This record gives sequence, structure tokens and C-alpha cells, in this order.
Amino acid sequence: MNTIAPPSPGALEIISHPAAAAAAAHPAPLLFVHGAFVGAWCWEENFLPWFAGHGWAVHALSLSSHGRSRKRDELNNQSINDYVADLAETIAAFPAPPVLIGHSMGGMVVQKYLEQAAVPATVLMASVPPQGLLGSAFGMLFSAPHLLIDLNRMMGGGEPGIDSVREALFHQPISTEKLQRYWSMSQPESARALWDMTLFNLPRPGRAHKAPMLVLGAGHDRLITPAQVFMTADAWGCAPEIFDDMGHAMMLERDWEKVATRIADWLTAQAL
Repeated sequence: MNTIAPPSPGALEIISHPAAAAAAAHPAPLLFVHGAFVGAWCWEENFLPWFAGHGWAVHALSLSSHGRSRKRDELNNQSINDYVADLAETIAAFPAPPVLIGHSMGGMVVQKYLEQAAVPATVLMASVPPQGLLGSAFGMLFSAPHLLIDLNRMMGGGEPGIDSVREALFHQPISTEKLQRYWSMSQPESARALWDMTLFNLPRPGRAHKAPMLVLGAGHDRLITPAQVFMTADAWGCAPEIFDDMGHAMMLERDWEKVATRIADWLTAQAL
């Protein structure tokens, strides 16, 4: 593991792995964009070493005020446009545009980036749909109000119950030790960015650059339900794929490798 830009007060954290020398090299690098409340570390757990071992040069960005990136004390000033600017700044350092893989809020950031520039391909995992988070909030209000309360508490830096974290992010078995470790690396999220994703700065697929797109979701996702994954796919004109036995944190679930394999197979089919 190394970093393209060493974390400093003015830098973005980028965790990188070169393609394994023993693997057949793929021409397009992959850039992973995390969701709310986490940082690039969520990709380092499983996906980055796996994809590097299968021949891709891989990179994961921590958006401003996340992970070890800049502006740690300015979280609530961050908007979705600021996160899109982080992504654009990172892509500008690549010799050619990378494939973008975004999860949850990161999927929203990827969709907004497509309004200003083209990329070879995109993968959206349990992404916030172009219609925003309002449907998700109303769904939780009626089906799991305790989760909505705990998410609001997390936004302000509070401590949700560990069982709520498990219910919100995971469907498959996960040890309490691992769950607590993931929670210890998590953080509050920008209220401004969450409002942008709810109402004020939603993607406009009709104005976006088109590229091959893979839309993935999880059958037991309490945050971005399969119905919302279908909404995303419909807006972008593609067919969604749902992993039935998974929760929201698809890259951290026990069967994460099934998701990684599907993405790798799809990228290979795109000659990427």
C-alpha cells in the first residue's frame, strides 16, 4: 500500500495499490469513492488488495474532511459539489480517466461528476438514486424509525447503538469485534452534503456524459432499498443487479468477493 498524495493539511488521502506483477494487467485504473460516515479505508479492507491481485491498478479517495484528508475541522461546510471537486482534482492527476466505482454517497458523487466529464465506465454500488434520499428517509421512518434516529445522531457525532450499526450496514453474520473496529474508524457526516443528497443538488442523468454503467444493490439494504436501486438503473438506462443475501456495506459483508468478482467480470467484458 502507498499513497499518491501524502496526507497533509492541504492534501487528499488516496490509498493505492499497483497491479500485481503476476497478474494479467488491465489497461484502465480503478478509482473507488466511499459513502457517508467512512473514508477510503472501507475499500482497503477487501477490495483494493483483491483487485490489485487481479491485475488492476487501484486507488481509493478519502473525500475532504474524511479519513486522513484535508479540512478535518470543516466537515459541515462540505457540499456534494465540494466532494465532486475532490474527485475531479484526483482524476486530473491520472494520465487517463479511470473507471469510477462509487458506494452509497460515493455513487451520488460519481453521478454528479458525470455531468461535467466522461470516464471509461462506472459502477454504482447501493448508490443514492438520482431522486435523492427523501424516499429512503420516509421508508425508514415507517419501517425502522430507530435507525433513522441513530443516523441523525451519527450525523452530529453521537454514538448509535452497535446493534443499529449492524442492522443498518450488514445482513450477513459479522463478529462484534470486527463491527466495533469498523465503527471506530467511522465518523460524522456533513449535514450540508446530506441535505444536498436529499433535495438540493440531485444528479441530472439527462445532462450527463454516458458511459457503460453497472448498477448493483443489496436485497437486505435498509438504507438504499432494491426499489431505489431499480430507480437508479432506470434513470441511467441500464438493468440493475441485486445481491439477495447482503446488506448496505457490500464491500465489507462476508461474501464481498462475490461483488468484487461480478465487477471484475463486467469490466473485463467491457475490455477494461
